[in-house]
Amino acid sequence: MPRQLGELEDAVMTRVWQWNRPVTVREVLEDLQKERSIAYTTVMTVMDNLHQKGWVRREVDGRAYRYTAVSTRAAYSAALMNEAWSTSDNPAAALVAFFGMMSAEQREALQDAMRVVQRDDPATDPATDTATEPAEGDESPGGPGR
Repeated sequence: MPRQLGELEDAVMTRVWQWNRPVTVREVLEDLQKERSIAYTTVMTVMDNLHQKGWVRREVDGRAYRYTAVSTRAAYSAALMNEAWSTSDNPAAALVAFFGMMSAEQREALQDAMRVVQRDDPATDPATDTATEPAEGDESPGGPGR
């Protein structure tokens, strides 16, 4: 399970995820400097650490590296939520408490996500339900066309 990113790691990864393309230390540095004073070597060290931890892959480009995210922000967030939920001694109560903290918009997004998951789950797809009786007029083993 992934460890939560530190504040500066998150700031760097946010850019890598948002830009969704290979990035250089210089590009990340210049964008971070719009918000704070930070040294090139600091950003380089953070990006190297992210590479060592498996968050980004890198390829040589001249005398520099270009970094690309290994996973998405959504996958990272999902892994953190799953880790937090799985450590609860009462997962159902944890979910109830979590849902209670959600805004109406977040609950609506959750309902949309559940519809997607249920639609993609063969166990909830009526078309794959083997216990269903054939519709009238359908040919089936042992049925009218036998």
